Amino acid sequence: MSLLIDPEIAARVDRLEIPFNRYGVDPYGASKEHLARLFTAFRFFYRHYFTVGVEGMQHVPARGRAMLVGNHSGGIALDGAMVITSCFFELEPPRLAQGMAEKFMAKTPFMGLFATRSGQLTGLVETAEHLLHDERLLMIFPEGARGTAKLYPERNTLVHFGSGFMRLAMKTRTPIVPFGFVGGGEAIPTIANSYALGKLLGAPYVPITPWGVALPAPVRLELTYSEPMRFEGTGTEEDEVIEANVERVKQRIAGLIEHGRERRRKALAWSRGAEDEALREGEDVGTKKEEQR
Repeated sequence: MSLLIDPEIAARVDRLEIPFNRYGVDPYGASKEHLARLFTAFRFFYRHYFTVGVEGMQHVPARGRAMLVGNHSGGIALDGAMVITSCFFELEPPRLAQGMAEKFMAKTPFMGLFATRSGQLTGLVETAEHLLHDERLLMIFPEGARGTAKLYPERNTLVHFGSGFMRLAMKTRTPIVPFGFVGGGEAIPTIANSYALGKLLGAPYVPITPWGVALPAPVRLELTYSEPMRFEGTGTEEDEVIEANVERVKQRIAGLIEHGRERRRKALAWSRGAEDEALREGEDVGTKKEEQR
């Protein structure tokens, strides 16, 4: 067993209901070893570095195809990492949420291979359709790279949603589980995006934060899942029909974001109140000791 793999997490990877071959690789290239390394690292961030509040996990189906659709928040895909981690640690049995990675990742040395070995695939419609036919859990961010490019004041807003996910959900009769993610913009407060540096590195852009690089701060994150939404049709409907359905999903996500913001505000207020109370208790103890002297 590798030093970078926790045995308990390796055992949990074994419980994933995925057809791995004798070498521990599934038909799409996901590797049990890479997944165990990934979730060993992600557990630290999910359980210890960030404070992650999750609500509505019961709406994510334990088995069968489903599409997790939500918002981007923060200069990098921190939201995707937390969604993947929540499905692995909070569901019984654990599930692997598989995202459609931006195409630039496939061209970046090592990143493309690592993403594939971790179950995250290039954003091709054909691949997504195959995953759903294989009863997998698909993670979609309809905002695309525009979503992660939001600046700090825009962190809880929604930009234009692509419609491809809706046509795919209708074609494959896949339920959509909307989710709202809050706190990514506080973890990585983007004040500017360097498109020139991004072009140099083969990425759409590089986010710039007050401390320079996009290293996340240890903040509170909120992830809220909603009841599944189902849409009848074949996916070949007129644009007006598809856009109306997309708008319904977008409005649901907007409501989840507001709900998550309220939960985050209350949690932070409670935390500050608890700290103040602890300080007051400490002061009271110190006063009593002085009086005893």
